[in-house]
Amino acid sequence: MPPIQVAAAGDAALLVSVPQVIDARLNAWCVAYAEAIAERYGAAVRDAVVGYASVTVYFDPLLVSPEWMERELHELAADLPGVPLRSGTVVDVPVLYGGEMGPDVEEVARFGGCDVQDVIARHSAITYRVYLVGFVPGFAYLGTVDPRIAAPRRASPRLAVPVGSVAIAGGQTGIYPDATPGGWNIIGRTPLLPFDPARESPSLLKPGDQVRFRSITEAEFAAFAAEGAR
Repeated sequence: MPPIQVAAAGDAALLVSVPQVIDARLNAWCVAYAEAIAERYGAAVRDAVVGYASVTVYFDPLLVSPEWMERELHELAADLPGVPLRSGTVVDVPVLYGGEMGPDVEEVARFGGCDVQDVIARHSAITYRVYLVGFVPGFAYLGTVDPRIAAPRRASPRLAVPVGSVAIAGGQTGIYPDATPGGWNIIGRTPLLPFDPARESPSLLKPGDQVRFRSITEAEFAAFAAEGAR
C-alpha cells in the first residue's frame, strides 16, 4: 500500500492523498481504493472521486462523523495492499484530425518540429490510460502524450470548444464533452459523445479505462454522425 494522508475537504468530504506524482500504478491503487470504499460503506458514502493521485470521499454527515470516516479510511487503506495494474475497458475513439476539426494541429506540429501527419501518427500510436474524469462531466484526462507533440496549453483559451474536440495540453490528451471554455490544443474531433445523460452510463470513459484514437476520413466522420454515434 502507498503511504496516505487524509485531510478535510469541507464538512462532508475527506481528501485521501498518495504521493503526488502521475504514476499509472498509484492511480490504479486509487481506482481500486475508490471501488472498495463504495462496496464497504454503501449509503454512508455519497461518492468516491478518483484524481491522479487522490480519492475524494463525500460522506453523509447525518450518518457518520468525519472522525469515524477518517479512521475507517486509514483501516481500509491498510487492508488494500499493492494492486495489479489492471487494463480497464479498451475504448476505440475515431477522430477526424486537422482542418476545421483540428485548428491547432499545425501549431502542435511546429512545436514538435514535425509535420501534421507525424502529429496524427504519434497521437494515435499510444494506448492512453484514463487517470480521472473531471473539470466538467465526462471530461477524461488521458496520459501520457508522446513528448515530441506534448505542446503546452494555449496562451489564450477559447470561450467555447466544440463537443467532441480532441486536444493536447502537455503530457495530457482529452475529449471535450460539451461546448465549454478551454485552453488545450485542438487537433481533431470525434463523432462520439463523451457524455450523454440518456445513456445508462452517461460518461463514455471512467478511471482505469484504456483509450485508442483512430484516424478517420471526412466520409467516415459523416457516417458516424448520421448514425448518431454514442
